[in-house]
Amino acid sequence: MEEFLNFLLNIKIIGPIVTILVMFIIYKIVKRIIKRIFNFKSNKIKHKKQVTLMNFFINLLRVLTLIFIALIILEIYGIKTSAIITSLGAVTVVVGLAFQDILKDFIAGFSFIFEDSYNVGDWVTINDFKGEVISIGMKTTRIRAYEGEILIINNGSITQVINHTASNSLAIVDVNVSYDSDIDKVESVLNNLCEQLRKDITTLKGDITLLGIEDLGDSAITFRLTAEVEAGTQFTVQRQIRKAVKLELDKNKIEIPYNQLVVHSERI
Repeated sequence: MEEFLNFLLNIKIIGPIVTILVMFIIYKIVKRIIKRIFNFKSNKIKHKKQVTLMNFFINLLRVLTLIFIALIILEIYGIKTSAIITSLGAVTVVVGLAFQDILKDFIAGFSFIFEDSYNVGDWVTINDFKGEVISIGMKTTRIRAYEGEILIINNGSITQVINHTASNSLAIVDVNVSYDSDIDKVESVLNNLCEQLRKDITTLKGDITLLGIEDLGDSAITFRLTAEVEAGTQFTVQRQIRKAVKLELDKNKIEIPYNQLVVHSERI
């Protein structure tokens, strides 16, 4: 029994276990602190950027925790980590050459976050792939398309970013009416509808406006409506406006024309 206790109390046995437990507790505590810091809503930092920075620092904390655990365990087993740390300068050069692509990805991801190129939740087009940023890691960025496909791309491979969320979006709806319609009546109906939609559309960031006649087509007069809305919501708003327009035009008996084919026949 005494030998068993001595075995358990052996620093080389209990040391790594205690180290892992202590570092795990410290990791959890610091992680919670980071989350509380970045979950505090500030007017100076956008919420999406808060989430992005929080995830980045949590990933960095995870890596540092593993490094510290490894160094402490090496010390327990008699390996002088001071010599390892001293020689890190030369090792860094070798590692940099061997893992230059990984370092390139890390530096690129770091710069994307702090230059505010894009954040988690933004809609972007990266290398011709359009979707929502769902995560920014130390090595890769994940983007989910509207249909559900997920692009996982190395940060260092990102050469061009179009951020569709950086500013408000514009919802554009064209309304076709018959040439037989009373133009003044159509304008009055659409202007009244704009007034109503200002109250109904919650994502409006500006005004919803009837610009006037946009086109004189082959079989219809086209009016254009525009609305400044929250980034990424323009398609939803456009569907909402089209439905309201159809109901309002039907209510006021204003004809929406459809393509017609006229066939001329000659008697022989």
